[in-house]
Amino acid sequence: MYSGRLVFSQVMDHLPYKPFNRIVEKYSGNDYVKHYACKSQFYCMAFGQLTYRNSLRDIVGCLKANSNKLYHMGIRGGVSLNNLSNANMQRDWRIYAEFAHVLIDIARKLYSDEKFSEEITEPVYALDSTTISLALSLFPWADFRKTRSGIKLHTQLELPSAIPTFIDITAARPHDVNFLDRLIVEPGAFYVMDRGYMDFGRLYRITTSGAFFVTRLKRNIKIRRRYSHPRDPSEGILSDQTVVAAEPDKHELYPAPLRRVRFRDPENGDVFVFLTNNFSIKASTVADLYKARWKIELFFKWIKQHLQIKRLFGHSMNAVKTQIWIAVSVYVLIAIIRKRLDVTEFSLYNILQVLSVSTFCYDELSQLFRNSELQLEDNKIPNQLSLFDL
Repeated sequence: MYSGRLVFSQVMDHLPYKPFNRIVEKYSGNDYVKHYACKSQFYCMAFGQLTYRNSLRDIVGCLKANSNKLYHMGIRGGVSLNNLSNANMQRDWRIYAEFAHVLIDIARKLYSDEKFSEEITEPVYALDSTTISLALSLFPWADFRKTRSGIKLHTQLELPSAIPTFIDITAARPHDVNFLDRLIVEPGAFYVMDRGYMDFGRLYRITTSGAFFVTRLKRNIKIRRRYSHPRDPSEGILSDQTVVAAEPDKHELYPAPLRRVRFRDPENGDVFVFLTNNFSIKASTVADLYKARWKIELFFKWIKQHLQIKRLFGHSMNAVKTQIWIAVSVYVLIAIIRKRLDVTEFSLYNILQVLSVSTFCYDELSQLFRNSELQLEDNKIPNQLSLFDL
């Protein structure tokens, strides 16, 4: 029997520590800190995410109950509610935001062999946001409505791998379309979004950057047809047209031609009208791209169900962003472990379930998933959310 290191410590071994230390030094995270360093703060918060803890008090209580194992978990300094709370409130949240992007870069390389289709080998991203409702009295800085506060997670998700490549956390009041102003457009990539992001000026920036977009056409937008292209009715394509914006102000914002595809869903008969700036892919592929956007909805549901982001442990903006970015880091870390240990037959949910009850065990990490007794069957349950088994 393996009698080496704790499972939690083996999980944390997959973190890149040189970039982490460099980022901590960049933001002076450990300045004037005698005992409870940023690494211990990250470990405690990651432990809370991995084991479904409901509060900082819950995290601290569980760790103190296993105080003889804290050193072997890599947690140094005094683990106390005051230390953890103050660290979340005072240490710059950008430390964990930048570190999450380091993990994202690692995960993207591991999943680089996953392509959208044989026709589209370029990166495909879905854009969307989700709102987390908060109490106005506790989070006045996130003013949303008269009686409620809220924050939004604006996300760019890489569709083949389901890895979030860019996340922006803002108050809930600003409109989603403003996210396109902060988007770093990647030439050749496809950006799939719903009609809430329909803005001709911002879409034209994507076009001039050498990228492509697929979105749904708003009903109140007037379009003038120029050409009609051959279509395949057997694929549900009702029309495939080259169009331009009919209104002068819209045409000034987007002077180039666009492609409009009308598609009837064979499953329920619903008709969708898509708008794109790509004229080379098949019309049915345009519909497939938009249909794949559903993955980002699953991503939001997954992190809300299985990570602690709806129940916030602190009330300041810094504490909230710290918690969310560490939650994102844990999500990406699980995806990295899934690929590195070659246990892709497991969903992220399966892996998280196994780790949640094994953090204080001394089993060898890969054997946790090789053991046939742990072959969970949750993926066969129709209503079980499984992000990586679409």
